[in-house]
Amino acid sequence: MSGAGAGDGSGLPANGRAGAISTVHRYELPLHRTEVWGLISEVGNYPGWWPWLHTFEAAALAEGEEWRCEIRPPVPYPVRFRVAIGQIEAPALVQAEVRGDVVGDAVLTLDEAEDGCVATLRSSLAPGNAALQLVSRFAAPIAKFGHDWVLDSGARQFLARAVVPVSDD
Repeated sequence: MSGAGAGDGSGLPANGRAGAISTVHRYELPLHRTEVWGLISEVGNYPGWWPWLHTFEAAALAEGEEWRCEIRPPVPYPVRFRVAIGQIEAPALVQAEVRGDVVGDAVLTLDEAEDGCVATLRSSLAPGNAALQLVSRFAAPIAKFGHDWVLDSGARQFLARAVVPVSDD
């Protein structure tokens, strides 16, 4: 697995919002994309994969669904948001809009690779409430750390718990 985050390089806030974080994270996975799609479609497994996902209410990975989430990353505040699932092209694409403490959009693509697939998550997220806007304004590295930690830890934990289950992580 490899992961890399990168800003969009424009210097402008994503979605016209101050404090936005735009990233592209790529992860090499040892499964074909149809296998990965099968795993991520089992949304009831998410809380078991990701212990920082404190609250998760979701019925399915399907167009029109809305998930309710609260995460507790290693920063001094919980983050609550909804994920509105938009376009889906199984087994290759999920587009979603994020609303709540963070706002913006995200796109997950799964592309076949020689030894599995490459999952690419593009996101443009900004603080959606005054407290997070303040943190982002005065402690931008903490906000970016929390963002990257959730994505990179999530990929590692997905591999450890969904792909190659282990007793502890």
